[in-house]
Amino acid sequence: MIPAAFDYSAPSTLSEALALLKQHGDDAKILAGGHSLIPMMKLRFASPGHLIDINNIPGLSYIKEDGGFLKIGAMTREVMLDESDLIRSKYPIFSDATKLIADPQVRNMGTIGGNIAHGDAANDHPAVMLALRAEVSITGEKGTRNVPIDEFFFGFYSTAVKAGEILTEIKIPIPAKGSGGAYHKLERKMGDYATAGVAVQLTIDKGTCTQVGIGLTNVNATPLRASRSEGVLKGNKITDALIEQAAQFAAQDCSPSPDLRGDEEYKRAMVKVLVKRMMHKAIDRAK
Repeated sequence: MIPAAFDYSAPSTLSEALALLKQHGDDAKILAGGHSLIPMMKLRFASPGHLIDINNIPGLSYIKEDGGFLKIGAMTREVMLDESDLIRSKYPIFSDATKLIADPQVRNMGTIGGNIAHGDAANDHPAVMLALRAEVSITGEKGTRNVPIDEFFFGFYSTAVKAGEILTEIKIPIPAKGSGGAYHKLERKMGDYATAGVAVQLTIDKGTCTQVGIGLTNVNATPLRASRSEGVLKGNKITDALIEQAAQFAAQDCSPSPDLRGDEEYKRAMVKVLVKRMMHKAIDRAK
């Protein structure tokens, strides 16, 4: 199908983009990588009257450690995460996720900010952000505010980004020594949305789990933190029995919908399997 008619602007500064958002109100949409928005426009699921392309705005694409945080600009491409030496050496959970996103053509243009701001529980980065306990920086006319990732996703395609605002940065606390993370999703074919996915980030100190985050992909209306599973693990010595219990809780607490990728029982079973596998992989990386 062909999208409905729309106007197009390509501002060169963030302030100009914010002014355009204010001018056009609910009729405007931000265009970053475009791999979520453009297909929706072609299907007429979204019909913005004005697209604001932020690809020409400098200073929104970077990966750096600063002030105790890993900071990632919202316009950072997936391929940049995949090729970053810093990410490979200290944050391999991102490398796990980026290589599973669609195909090279999409990863060359798709942005981490767009992946999160779309508010789709089927996207891969939201679960990773939950596991890493990220904060999201959102900029509007009155300045920038930081929103914890647990307060960011409101519902289906609904996030804390308000009218007139743009997601500009993701901030992740630099993990302590003895930390490891892992992500994987089950997919019918390469590049497909997840049947189920699990992200795990943990810190081990003398055998005890001192910090843990577990995020689930595409098994709930919004990206889901496996809170009960985290509670079982944190503060305890990690054993196979404890991992089994955490995996069982995650399978019980998610809310998958039956579709062509599998029925509810199958998806819960896959969550349990993936939690166990990602726990073991994260522990191995923490050594």
